[in-house]
Amino acid sequence: MNFINEDFLLKSETAKKLFHEYAKSEPIFDFHCHLSPKEIYENKNFSDITEVWLGGDHYKWRAMRSLGIDESIITGKDADSFEKFEKWAETIQYAIGNPLYHWTHLELQRFFDIYEPLTKESARRIYDKINSLLSRDDFKVCELIKKSNVKFINTTDDPADTLEWHKLLREEKDLGFKVFPAFRPDKALNIDAKTFADYIKTLGEAGGKEIKTFADLTSVLESRMDLFGEMGCCASDHAFTYVPCVKASEAEIDSILAKALNGEAVCVDEIDKYKTALMLFLGAQYAKRGWAMEMHMNIKRDNNTKMFEKMGPDTGFDCISDWSSAEGLTNLLDALAYNDNLPKTIIFAGNPADNQVFGTILGCFQSSDAPSKIQFGTAWWFNDNKDGMEAQIKALGNLGVLGKFIGMLTDSRSFLSYPRHEYFRRILCNIIGQWIEDGEYADDIEFAGKLVKDICFGNAVNYFNVK
Repeated sequence: MNFINEDFLLKSETAKKLFHEYAKSEPIFDFHCHLSPKEIYENKNFSDITEVWLGGDHYKWRAMRSLGIDESIITGKDADSFEKFEKWAETIQYAIGNPLYHWTHLELQRFFDIYEPLTKESARRIYDKINSLLSRDDFKVCELIKKSNVKFINTTDDPADTLEWHKLLREEKDLGFKVFPAFRPDKALNIDAKTFADYIKTLGEAGGKEIKTFADLTSVLESRMDLFGEMGCCASDHAFTYVPCVKASEAEIDSILAKALNGEAVCVDEIDKYKTALMLFLGAQYAKRGWAMEMHMNIKRDNNTKMFEKMGPDTGFDCISDWSSAEGLTNLLDALAYNDNLPKTIIFAGNPADNQVFGTILGCFQSSDAPSKIQFGTAWWFNDNKDGMEAQIKALGNLGVLGKFIGMLTDSRSFLSYPRHEYFRRILCNIIGQWIEDGEYADDIEFAGKLVKDICFGNAVNYFNVK
């Protein structure tokens, strides 16, 4: 059978050898995801496949909307569980060329030993089989993680979080994998958000200090970073439509912060000055602590106002942005580097048009602090499809040092999403295998295999300095 078989996406004998003998069995370091540490600690059993697959996956919601399915079925709380699943099955049957089609069937194969295509006609049979398995102990969250050969996970956590579940996870001696918090201070950065003043109050309460000035804010954030560090944090995470770099005095930043805390509107220039000041502080802190700074860029969020007001963020109404990223990003990295405050940095392109731009930015700020200290992050969000991954890998190969690439992440809320790493590995091996067979790289399978293994796991372990 040719449908997503053992040599799926592997077009040459060298590619097959690289994948099956080197990449396939490598562990996973999922260094950016949105999994719940609470669900990991509680070792949750899911009620059915609909909850796992459709409970919070806006990738799938977007596809279902494109098929014309009513929102009451896609995200409605009163819709029947099987009806939701059946509509997803119908959607996926039409989604030819979409990575969701591949991911769905890889998940069916790897977790549930189901090799037939998901269709409207097969939906009931597949739904019943999966649900009969999910209630078993070997399908609890921790077993799903171990079954996927995951060794390290970075969740995404707000500075105001108590990290109570991370504390409990650190006390588990025989978990079989490690879970670290990643520091995500977006709410402290987004001074233009309507909820900013309320959030700063919450952050101050978490840090035991009222925040009135920029010095108060940085003091609280520093204390929260201390807590994250105690929990093994090795990375921060930031989302930017574009990266600003407009410097201002601390007195001016205090004035801007005071306006926002009083509920007054701040202009674009003030927003950029505030974000710049805070990023310069945070970058220096990350450098001091040895943390990596992940920067996800060029996504325009919450475009459908009516649906945003109804459903909130992260519900499938975001798109690629075409803001120019080069000037602000390079100026920020330069300001940090000039004062020896530039941390290890991973830049993710929301817009594939930025691939070559980001590939050249890397070389401007590399140093002996770490191999490929400035990383071009894997194809992300709207780009984590076959074409997007190939383009990112080739851009990095053309403009950087691919052999030191830290590889794939899931960026997912689902515990069944780990076959995305396999998908990436197959694409990686196919590219390198073809380069070897075309005579573009030496036919040294052992060294090429080492590069593949490192990209799959070893480089990330060394980059984030985890054990």
